[in-house]
Amino acid sequence: MNQPLAYVHPGAKIAKNVVIEPFTTIHNNVVIGEGTWIGSNVTIMEGARIGKNCNIFPGAVISAIPQDLKFQDEDTTVEIGDGTTIREFVTINRGTKDRMKTVVGKNCWIMAYCHIAHDCIVGDNCVFSNNSTLAGHITVGDHVVLAGMAAIQQFCMIGSHAFVTGGSLVRKDVPPYVKAGREPLSYVGINSIGLRRRGFTTEKIREIQNIYRILYQKNYNNSQAADIIEAEMEATPERDEILQFIKNSQRGIMKGYVSSI
Repeated sequence: MNQPLAYVHPGAKIAKNVVIEPFTTIHNNVVIGEGTWIGSNVTIMEGARIGKNCNIFPGAVISAIPQDLKFQDEDTTVEIGDGTTIREFVTINRGTKDRMKTVVGKNCWIMAYCHIAHDCIVGDNCVFSNNSTLAGHITVGDHVVLAGMAAIQQFCMIGSHAFVTGGSLVRKDVPPYVKAGREPLSYVGINSIGLRRRGFTTEKIREIQNIYRILYQKNYNNSQAADIIEAEMEATPERDEILQFIKNSQRGIMKGYVSSI
């Protein structure tokens, strides 16, 4: 890491085998794990906690203060898990007093020009395509895929294994295991391709499809559908995760697709 054309604050804690390319700036109160590569012209600001074997490409800005007028210089952080790749010109802001941190999990792939705002919690193994944008206070589960230029409104939740199509505007919560698309954002089926790639069996995928048929295709309201799913469907981790997501939703979950819209 002895790169004479980079600036590393003496208070930064840099592990062994970290590579720092020229013209990068690393501020005080930063921790970087072993084996991480940091490209040129990266800025890593106070409060960054970067795991092992990460790759951060040129132009990224990690742990800048939130773009939130209520922020009062609280001692907050950005936490990035091991094995995560952050491509060119990604911006990730640190938390506010709401959650005190912004988190990106392990083995994520955050493509060029994405923005992850303050107090977002992103799970493991997520893929955010170019120009995807998360406003503040968003929670994203594991194995979520956002296609290019998806925009997520503040305080939304996106369930694990969900797929959001390119250019989507997400104003409501997106439940686990589904594909979300069209305008306004709607349920358009199960993310069956993603689930098969991750080892879900045909029987398990069919079980998830049957749950969402009750929720989206039987003309029940959400409370009625949840009661029927709980009463009629066998208790499994997937069923319980979906039911818990519906019960915890503060913004309400997205609707089913209506062809007349």
